[in-house]
Amino acid sequence: MKTFKNRLLFNIYYFLLWIGYFAFARFFFLLFYFDNTKDLGFLTTLNTFIYGLRLDSSFAAYLCFIPFLAILFSVFINPKKIGVIIKWYSATLIIILSLLLIIDASLYQSWGTRLDTSFLKYLNTPEIMIASASTFQKITGTFFWVIISFLFIKIFNKVITNKINNVQQGFWLQSVIFLLITAALIIPVRGGLQTIPVNQSNVYFSKKMFANHAAINYGWNFFNALTHKSITKNVYKYFDEEVAKNIINKRQNKLLTANTDSILNTTNPNVILIVWESLTAKVVGCLGGEPNVTENLNKLSKEGILFTNFYANGDRTDKGIPAILSGYYPQPTQSIMKMPNKTRSLPMLPKKMIDLGYKTSFYYGGDLNFGNMNTYLRNAGITNFVDGNDFDKKDWNSKWGAHDHVFMNRFAKDLENKQSQPFFKIALTLTSHEPYEFPDTYKFGKDTEENKFRSAHAYTDKTIGNFIKFAKQQPWYKNTLIIIVADHGHRTPKHEGAFNSPKKFKIPMLWLGGALHQKGIKIDNIASQIDISYTLLDLLKGDNSDFKFSKNIFNTSNKQYAHYIFNKGFGTLTKNGLYLFDYVSKKPILEEGTAATVLDSLGKAISQDAFQDFMDRK
Repeated sequence: MKTFKNRLLFNIYYFLLWIGYFAFARFFFLLFYFDNTKDLGFLTTLNTFIYGLRLDSSFAAYLCFIPFLAILFSVFINPKKIGVIIKWYSATLIIILSLLLIIDASLYQSWGTRLDTSFLKYLNTPEIMIASASTFQKITGTFFWVIISFLFIKIFNKVITNKINNVQQGFWLQSVIFLLITAALIIPVRGGLQTIPVNQSNVYFSKKMFANHAAINYGWNFFNALTHKSITKNVYKYFDEEVAKNIINKRQNKLLTANTDSILNTTNPNVILIVWESLTAKVVGCLGGEPNVTENLNKLSKEGILFTNFYANGDRTDKGIPAILSGYYPQPTQSIMKMPNKTRSLPMLPKKMIDLGYKTSFYYGGDLNFGNMNTYLRNAGITNFVDGNDFDKKDWNSKWGAHDHVFMNRFAKDLENKQSQPFFKIALTLTSHEPYEFPDTYKFGKDTEENKFRSAHAYTDKTIGNFIKFAKQQPWYKNTLIIIVADHGHRTPKHEGAFNSPKKFKIPMLWLGGALHQKGIKIDNIASQIDISYTLLDLLKGDNSDFKFSKNIFNTSNKQYAHYIFNKGFGTLTKNGLYLFDYVSKKPILEEGTAATVLDSLGKAISQDAFQDFMDRK
């Protein structure tokens, strides 16, 4: 029993050594940028350590896999020999990580981000890298690298020696137990047992971005970027870049301005954006879908502006949010929202709204760290959040977060308070996501997944219907535009034809509110999520020039088109045709209408141009 205890203590102490090292690294970073740290205050500075602990633990767990396995073999091999191996392993890591620590601290001032793989592209010209640093920086950087490495190697060696001396060879059964202990490192690696693995969003806690950056573990950030391999070749390239841009511009440039009267009676309305999880047009009666699922939305469609040919650009929330708020096409196999080094350069609707004097906030009943959404939204300039942490766990479903009626009641309650106007508020629902759990009547039963899906949307429809009733009674409603749109479509209910046909991607968008000049009308122009920000900013007389993929929804030209992207393929459609293409087989899946041939070139050009833009963002 004593041999088991001593082995276990070795593992615990070794893990804590790395936690201590990363705490020091954060202290070093905060001290290095002392002027920024002074502005944080004591509690915020302390929170950088507390919130940062999750990424510290995750990276420490990665580093512990080999030593934990080595301790397992000490059951059969002389523990002192195992101790030597662990010492050399630790010393090598300390030297590497201490060098990265110095590089991270040096680059942050210029780049404004924690260490990622961006600096690696300069390794082929080391003389330029070295030349960009002053002699003083070179000397002090080398000095701190040597001192930090030396001190921590001494500390690690002392603890390893003390603890390994208490370890003795033991009974073989211990090896099985320590194999399980090693395997259990996966828990801190992924940040716990929650659905979503830990990421940078988990440590973002403050309105002050420097505090959020200080909480990030620089080693985790670097190796996370390193293991998410960057693509150096545009695998969707069919044309020369200029040819692709000309194909796009020839059509898009005719669609950038509205050719109808403004549908608003003001240029500075309050804006409420409700993003409805997974709402496919297939269950929306006013769009020709199933008649009894969204009864409230069907009725409300007669009171506002219903967009009848509207499409999602992707098939997941982490693709839908950047499409809506950044006018940015999704990528076939990657998510830009999960890459903070790329999202920071995206155009952001909330930032543009802030420039127009709007107060912004974001409401979500679940974990904001989903898909790195927290980081993306903070990069968008939003500082006021309500998320799953603001709701009692008894009001959560088993997986994602607070039930929609609880969530929307909180949204409404906050809106009852006196508002600083104009405001821009975003609410993202979640109950209509699997597993479709909610504390209300299942209108269509729950005998099948499809009926649970229908029932969940009927429940959210009732919730949103109640919110609109509430909104109509508020003093701010007469000067408010409410936009209801889905984050993406859904495979359910099953539809005829190709799986990735437009039926899967067609979604509702409905505009309501007292700020509407025109009501009870339908807009049948072909459009998609990436057009929302551009069009809204045009109506508000804001700057929409950065949204280079977008078009104006209120342009009635027959040249209007929508383009959506799925894993290894795309769909491009107009009123006159559809072209569905698969990049794996390099063959069209579906060609319909007189415009199909033209859409072949347009779709490939858009996919190529959008992916090139994704690659070029650093």
